[in-house]
Amino acid sequence: MPVGKFVYAAAAKHLTPVVLELGGKSPTIIAPDGNLDVAVRRLVWAKFVNSGQTCIAPDYVCVHRSLYAEFLKKVGDEIEHADYQLENGNYVHIINERNTSRIVSLIDPRKVVVGGGYSIGNRFIEPTVMKDVTWDDRAMQEEIFGPVLPVMPYNDLGDVIAQIKERPKPLALYLFTEDQATKDKVLSEVSFGGGCINDAFMHIANGELPFGGVGDSGIGNYHGEAGFRVFSHYKSILDREVVPDPDIKYPPYTDEKLAVLKSVVPLGA
Repeated sequence: MPVGKFVYAAAAKHLTPVVLELGGKSPTIIAPDGNLDVAVRRLVWAKFVNSGQTCIAPDYVCVHRSLYAEFLKKVGDEIEHADYQLENGNYVHIINERNTSRIVSLIDPRKVVVGGGYSIGNRFIEPTVMKDVTWDDRAMQEEIFGPVLPVMPYNDLGDVIAQIKERPKPLALYLFTEDQATKDKVLSEVSFGGGCINDAFMHIANGELPFGGVGDSGIGNYHGEAGFRVFSHYKSILDREVVPDPDIKYPPYTDEKLAVLKSVVPLGA
């Protein structure tokens, strides 16, 4: 986000229009009826692809308390099954040592249930899951942009929505549920750039879907037709026939002209 603000400020000096995709803390919500087998497999892949260094990576997960213990176990099993290793070609280094140190500083060793190991010099952090995270934890104060997944339980969906709305609008949101009322509630009450229901990350793969953020997570959309439109200027032109204009358009303006105008276009409508 800081870099985006610099770009926006530089563009403003020249009145240059911009499209900004700025990332943010993208939440995942797992409802009581969420299919954990599907959710965990898709979520783990979405989080740890490119070692979490993607703008739409699931940043944290809110899991209904009824599924919480089972979710943590399944996440650990899925990470073990995936066997994320640099030498396996399914994992990568963190981009530099500075960001490696920053991500490591977000890890609370007391809450780690999976992973937690790292090498700053080698720019490597294990896929890491933290449980019982709260909204006050350091990991919840900034976008993680790395392979660390905070998980927190919840009892009431309304409370989760309220907490998300108190924070900057996220670039993405992921919801795992088959209940239509739950879908409607989240989609109608939370403002975010885009996302998935019963999946994560994959909305970016559809070139027909506009992609972008809202509020602190970005300005404008691109991909497909949306990209063409946002980088195009639609010039409005009125090309009229050369015929006499009605006299009502021109002065002197009279009560009679006003009455005729009101009969055609009701004032205040």
